[in-house]
Amino acid sequence: MSTLPQQNPIGRFTGLADCYAKNRPGYPASAVDFIMQRCALNFGSILVDIGCGTGISSRVFAERGVRVIGIEPNSEMREKAGAIAVPAHASIPIYQDGRAEATGLPSDFANAVVAAQAFHWFLPEEALREFHRILKPGAWALLLWNERDSVDRFTAMYGKAFCDIVPEAAAIELPRANGGYPLLTCPWFENRQKLVFHNEQVLDEEGLLGRAFSASYAPRDPPRVATLTAALRKLFAENQKNGKVCLQYDTLLYLGRKLTIPQDE
Repeated sequence: MSTLPQQNPIGRFTGLADCYAKNRPGYPASAVDFIMQRCALNFGSILVDIGCGTGISSRVFAERGVRVIGIEPNSEMREKAGAIAVPAHASIPIYQDGRAEATGLPSDFANAVVAAQAFHWFLPEEALREFHRILKPGAWALLLWNERDSVDRFTAMYGKAFCDIVPEAAAIELPRANGGYPLLTCPWFENRQKLVFHNEQVLDEEGLLGRAFSASYAPRDPPRVATLTAALRKLFAENQKNGKVCLQYDTLLYLGRKLTIPQDE
């Protein structure tokens, strides 16, 4: 991914922490249940959430009693994550500065490593090498994305309205369709698999706008902000039922189990 530095994967999220934390979808219980069971995670297991952003995925696992260490290089996103409370029964995530390719964590440390809505911003080979290093023998690497379901009529209309005004969005969104391929072909992991779970996000009008402008590639210049806002308000008015619309997602899960002695392929 030689273009990553030009895309500024860390700095592009500056100024978005509040909007991101409030308006991004979570992850379906079915996917989390599967991960907990497949990875044999339980109370006290250590999960490292890499590129954790505002802690959306970190809190999902912390609420299951898992000890979570979130690694996030953007200070605003990391501080927002630390400021959001978790339920009394949950473990309290620890958030640290670091990068996917250099977490600063010990070797053979974690029961699982997850990158949720983040791996496409990493240098894949270097990141997977680091995942392999910090995982305990036989532990799991997990990649998660919420991708819009283009078959759903309203979700497809939302995507078209956005990309008509922000055509550069496709340069980021399209590669994510196969974003987990590096893990599926990586010789340092075994039992590699891709699964798809259903997810949805019910939104009011302001929530729909917030979801759009939480994207790192959403416009920030006033003319296009106004154009996109008007288009989405019109879309909402034409499709809302009882003041709500629903975005449908495919939650993509890629996983692989650490090989103690990597195989050549």
